[in-house]
Amino acid sequence: MIRMRFFLSALAGLLFMSWQACAEVPAGFVALREVAPEVVVELRYLGANNFVGEPVDGYLAERCFLTTEAADALARVQARLVAFSLGLKVFDAYRPQRAVDHFVRWASDLEDTRRKADYYPRVAKDRLFAEGYIAARSGHSRGSTVDLTIVSIDGERRQELDMGTPFDFFGPESHALSKSVTAQQRANRMLLRRVMVEQGFRPLAEEWWHFTLSNEPYPDTYFDFPVE
Repeated sequence: MIRMRFFLSALAGLLFMSWQACAEVPAGFVALREVAPEVVVELRYLGANNFVGEPVDGYLAERCFLTTEAADALARVQARLVAFSLGLKVFDAYRPQRAVDHFVRWASDLEDTRRKADYYPRVAKDRLFAEGYIAARSGHSRGSTVDLTIVSIDGERRQELDMGTPFDFFGPESHALSKSVTAQQRANRMLLRRVMVEQGFRPLAEEWWHFTLSNEPYPDTYFDFPVE
């Protein structure tokens, strides 16, 4: 009996150490707050304010991870904007593969349309894969892609600039160069695009909020450590 208790205790210890190792942030990644603490972080997939309507697998804390190169570039964008009483607000950065898998399961469940009116009012849910809104792989899992917007800074107050559509809105209105938004909204999008491109990020035509570091360090690696 003593040997059995010792064996079970040792096994539990090994499992705990294995779990810790799996949960470690890989070398080459950094928490954004360590590089650019002034950037506002509002991880939408941590809670229910997203197109799925519930917390997404892999998001356990309001922490934003990026590759060191992407985080440094984002810090330079923030510094550029602060001079004009503006700053950045991040909705998502590194995204675990398990979160992408959650999106795929959600998109396959055609009965779950609780957030349709807010995020995809004119797109049939059975078309989300075909039209490219959901995929089995995401550049976010490589660690150098970020979803974000610009905020105005007035003392302690941070107000998002009007970009014409919410973050993660599925539709052509979210295309960076869409003519369906006002001139001011388009100008706000172009300001975001300009400051991001200046620091080496590549925009995505279909999503005004989405940027990937052009020289990303892990172009073929999809990570799955949790955000915690």
